[in-house]
Amino acid sequence: MNVKDRLLDYVSVHTQSEDEAGVIPSTKRQFDLAKKLEKELNDLHLEKVKVDDHCYVYGLLPATPGMENKKPVGFIAHMDTSPDYCGENVKPQIIENYDGGEVVLKGTGAVLSPEEFSDLETLKGRTLITTDGTTLLGADDKAGIAEILTAVEEIINEKLPHGDIWVGFTPDEEVGCGADMFDLDYFKAEYAYTLDGDYEGGLAFENFNASTGTVKIVGKNVHPGSAKDIMINAASIACEFQGLLPRHMVPEHTTGRDGFFHLIDMKGGVTEAEMTYIIRDHDADLFQKKAQFFKDVAKFLNEKYGEGVVTAEVKEGYHNMLEVIEKNYYCVEVADKAMRTVGLTPEYTPIRGGTDGAKLSFMGLPCPNLGTGGYAYHGPFEHITVEGMEIAVKVVKEIVANAVDK
Repeated sequence: MNVKDRLLDYVSVHTQSEDEAGVIPSTKRQFDLAKKLEKELNDLHLEKVKVDDHCYVYGLLPATPGMENKKPVGFIAHMDTSPDYCGENVKPQIIENYDGGEVVLKGTGAVLSPEEFSDLETLKGRTLITTDGTTLLGADDKAGIAEILTAVEEIINEKLPHGDIWVGFTPDEEVGCGADMFDLDYFKAEYAYTLDGDYEGGLAFENFNASTGTVKIVGKNVHPGSAKDIMINAASIACEFQGLLPRHMVPEHTTGRDGFFHLIDMKGGVTEAEMTYIIRDHDADLFQKKAQFFKDVAKFLNEKYGEGVVTAEVKEGYHNMLEVIEKNYYCVEVADKAMRTVGLTPEYTPIRGGTDGAKLSFMGLPCPNLGTGGYAYHGPFEHITVEGMEIAVKVVKEIVANAVDK
């Protein structure tokens, strides 16, 4: 099966994950794709194929004779799609020999326009795959899965020499849990790559340090006619808390390595209010200072309104993988060489987010992230080209060809 057909097959399976489910996988429907991939790995005659109880899929293509001295390499992608937008009943639009212009998404009439998505101009002449506007596409990260399995199949069919190649497919990456129960005692790679980036040529080994900040505010409600010097309006204090955070440190005003405070949920009234933030920074020191500032705002408001009115907590999520990759830089050099061999100029762009590879790196598996050729993830304007996916397949094969000696 080619990479295009694999992608179209996989996006037909509903695998949307859910926030705050408290279990892995967060949705049982992710097993539908996991079982399909298990069968495909068995059909390719890989070894050690299994789907575990938490919906992780594993498989091994053993080294060819004479290549046992190579470090085992792994390739990883995630099966779930973002909870931010509908991932059910995906109806892809396939546009051959794309002309570089506007594309009408036929399910809604929305327009995918080069004025908003400048990458479209570079995709002229390719086979473009979009959504119909009613759902996301799911190329994040089913394109990564398709590319890995297509590369493995071609390696087998072309009888290319290789060391041990491990493949792994995870649930719940989109809700921050994709690596939490990944079994590194089973998955014996010494280094790996997540195929979970966007544009082709992307080679990322630096990501945000990430925390979740929660604010709870306890107010005091009395009749507004007699509220003077008695009422404590929790909703108003919530607005005040937000107003005390640096206004320029938000996603819509930052780029590159700039960190931010991002208010993602706010609810409540006079009696009580709650807010949820994500806090991000590439720099570890600035990251810690942001967490402290967040708590200091709560302290200031408690001094103003009374102790215990505002409670702010910060829970760390994942850290910048650069700390690990710098000590294992060979995995970047292998990918860099592979990309240049297939005609790409690698772009070392810091990820303004995280991947399974960030957590896996700190778990002992150095794991940079590679582009899959897709764009505008997590919404109805998501798109990818067949040619971009084919380039990603070539990159995987070249990484295998340049595997590192033990």
